[in-house]
Amino acid sequence: MIPQPLPTDLFADLLVAVLSGHRPVHSMLRHTRGRAYDELAWLAERSPLRTRGARPVVRDIGYYEPRPGAIEAFARIGAGDRLRAMAFRLELGRDRRWRCTAVELGGPRPPRPEAD
Repeated sequence: MIPQPLPTDLFADLLVAVLSGHRPVHSMLRHTRGRAYDELAWLAERSPLRTRGARPVVRDIGYYEPRPGAIEAFARIGAGDRLRAMAFRLELGRDRRWRCTAVELGGPRPPRPEAD
């Protein structure tokens, strides 16, 4: 039997593809919830993982489950000799599908709305 990839692995790859410019940000619309899409769009505009030469890849992933149906994950992203860190949160919906509810990458953060 072929082992199924973990949702953390799938989402890390999707997020890296968007943040490196290899996938459009709108491809994540159905995979995000809440403010996560806005955070991702803000980050993607800055192309933080876009490189010349080596395509960024996920080198390592770790995660913590603070409660059933929620995963807080981190990934180390490598491109050539450069290493970056990414954090994201996944939540399991009533439809049993995982969605990204937050994403952060080292560096500037998107501005928060006043209502928060």
